[in-house]
Amino acid sequence: MVNVLFIMADQLRWDHLGCAGHPCLKTPNLDALAARGVRFANAFVNSGVCGPSRMSYYTGRYPISHGATWNRVPLSVGEVTLGEMLRGAGHRLALAGKTHVMPDRQGLARLQLEGGSELATLLERGGFEEIDRYDGHHTPGDESGYPAYLRAHGYDSADPWSDFVISAVDAEGSVVSGWHMRHCHLPARVREAHSETAYMTDQAIGFVQRMGRQPWVLHLSYVKPHWPYMAPAPYHAMYTADQCLPVVRSAAEREAEHPVLAAYRQQEESVSFQRDDCIRTVRPAYQGLITQLDDHLGRLFDALAAQDVLDDTLVIFTADHGDYLGDHWLGEKELFHDTVQKVPLIVADPRAAADATRGTVDPRFVESVDIVPTILDAMQVTQPAQRLEGRSLQPLLHGEHPADWRDMAYSELDYSYRQARLTLGRPVDRCRAFSLRTARWRYVYWLDLPEQLYDLQADPDEFHDLGRDLATADVRAQLRDRLLAFLAARRHRTTVSDAQVAAATAGHKRAGVFYGQW
Repeated sequence: MVNVLFIMADQLRWDHLGCAGHPCLKTPNLDALAARGVRFANAFVNSGVCGPSRMSYYTGRYPISHGATWNRVPLSVGEVTLGEMLRGAGHRLALAGKTHVMPDRQGLARLQLEGGSELATLLERGGFEEIDRYDGHHTPGDESGYPAYLRAHGYDSADPWSDFVISAVDAEGSVVSGWHMRHCHLPARVREAHSETAYMTDQAIGFVQRMGRQPWVLHLSYVKPHWPYMAPAPYHAMYTADQCLPVVRSAAEREAEHPVLAAYRQQEESVSFQRDDCIRTVRPAYQGLITQLDDHLGRLFDALAAQDVLDDTLVIFTADHGDYLGDHWLGEKELFHDTVQKVPLIVADPRAAADATRGTVDPRFVESVDIVPTILDAMQVTQPAQRLEGRSLQPLLHGEHPADWRDMAYSELDYSYRQARLTLGRPVDRCRAFSLRTARWRYVYWLDLPEQLYDLQADPDEFHDLGRDLATADVRAQLRDRLLAFLAARRHRTTVSDAQVAAATAGHKRAGVFYGQW
């Protein structure tokens, strides 16, 4: 039996780690984790939006199957999460940090499960037993102890998060808000030891220490480097703009723009990130937040070693999506570029079977949906194969080469909640897009709108959209057919297993039904 530490950063780009080749960013603890595990160089999320991406991580199912297609869409009470799967086998899944789980109030009421029962609470929380839940992009509520912690440490405010954690003091001595990105070069008013990242690391360390030698599964989910991009000293000034990756954008992208991309580029965050001064202000702070996260992970790994459990713990580190930071003339995330869809994924398996792959970089395509089956495999928990749409990474970690491993990644988008829908005048039910990413191509199918296609071999930066090019019609047709075949194969029959179906096949006579006889 191994412990499981499943770490997620929010909005962390795949190319912002030292071990991924960033020339200036310091991430020694994550680099060391990669040296004792496997770094997956082609790890992709199944949605570029926090909520649906996380629900795929937590269910092992694609958004089109689990139905939570955007941040405000609850995960159906009928969906089964990792916590429930583990609980059925006698294990508990603890949470420190963010999940973005929205409770299915209507579903709970229909089943008469509201009212504070243990089952209702578990379902509301997505199967997690919360040490401390903190989503980090709005003022924390009763679900988190962070506001009380801040007040106990002298941050005297009705809303210490807004007034200290995401605020700074400017040159005139005025308190200014990190919601305005022009202030991100300033140090946050909160002391580093009391910052969001430090606090949640403390929660994780306390949990591990309380567990002692008992086995455990912990999801540690950090809210950084997600906006507001306010870093405490000294991390706010650790990097200069010249130590950041150059912005990846081209004037060619603004010619004959795809209508949805054009609409997204009109949204406020994209207009801001089209300014060079915004990019040069935000990117250093973003990098500082990543190094701060790495430093606290080092503190956590040291605590695991002191507890003598590090060598018994499967460690998974990843992110829910990336961040444009001005690339492609965009801010935020959501759309279909590797900048957003590709994420860091490092897995360190402590078992001897993984010794042969330690320190390697695996180029095979892996997806968010693979995390649940990987954890179930490590915990030796029977997998609900009729539900899971991902595959365990255990064979890859143990040096195997499955001949049928996937050669593409899938993602989707529901932009019905976004200003872009209003800009385009689109009905709510027609704001969907579906994408396949292979080694050569990025293909996107939009409902009622032109397709997109990028030749990643000739155009790795994804500047030239070939979706309306007559010369690529055959390629698009082939990828469209692959997408149709993929969507048709989703696991929507979830109430019986394949084994049950096989056992009951052609069994009508055993059930006393004799139709069709002569």
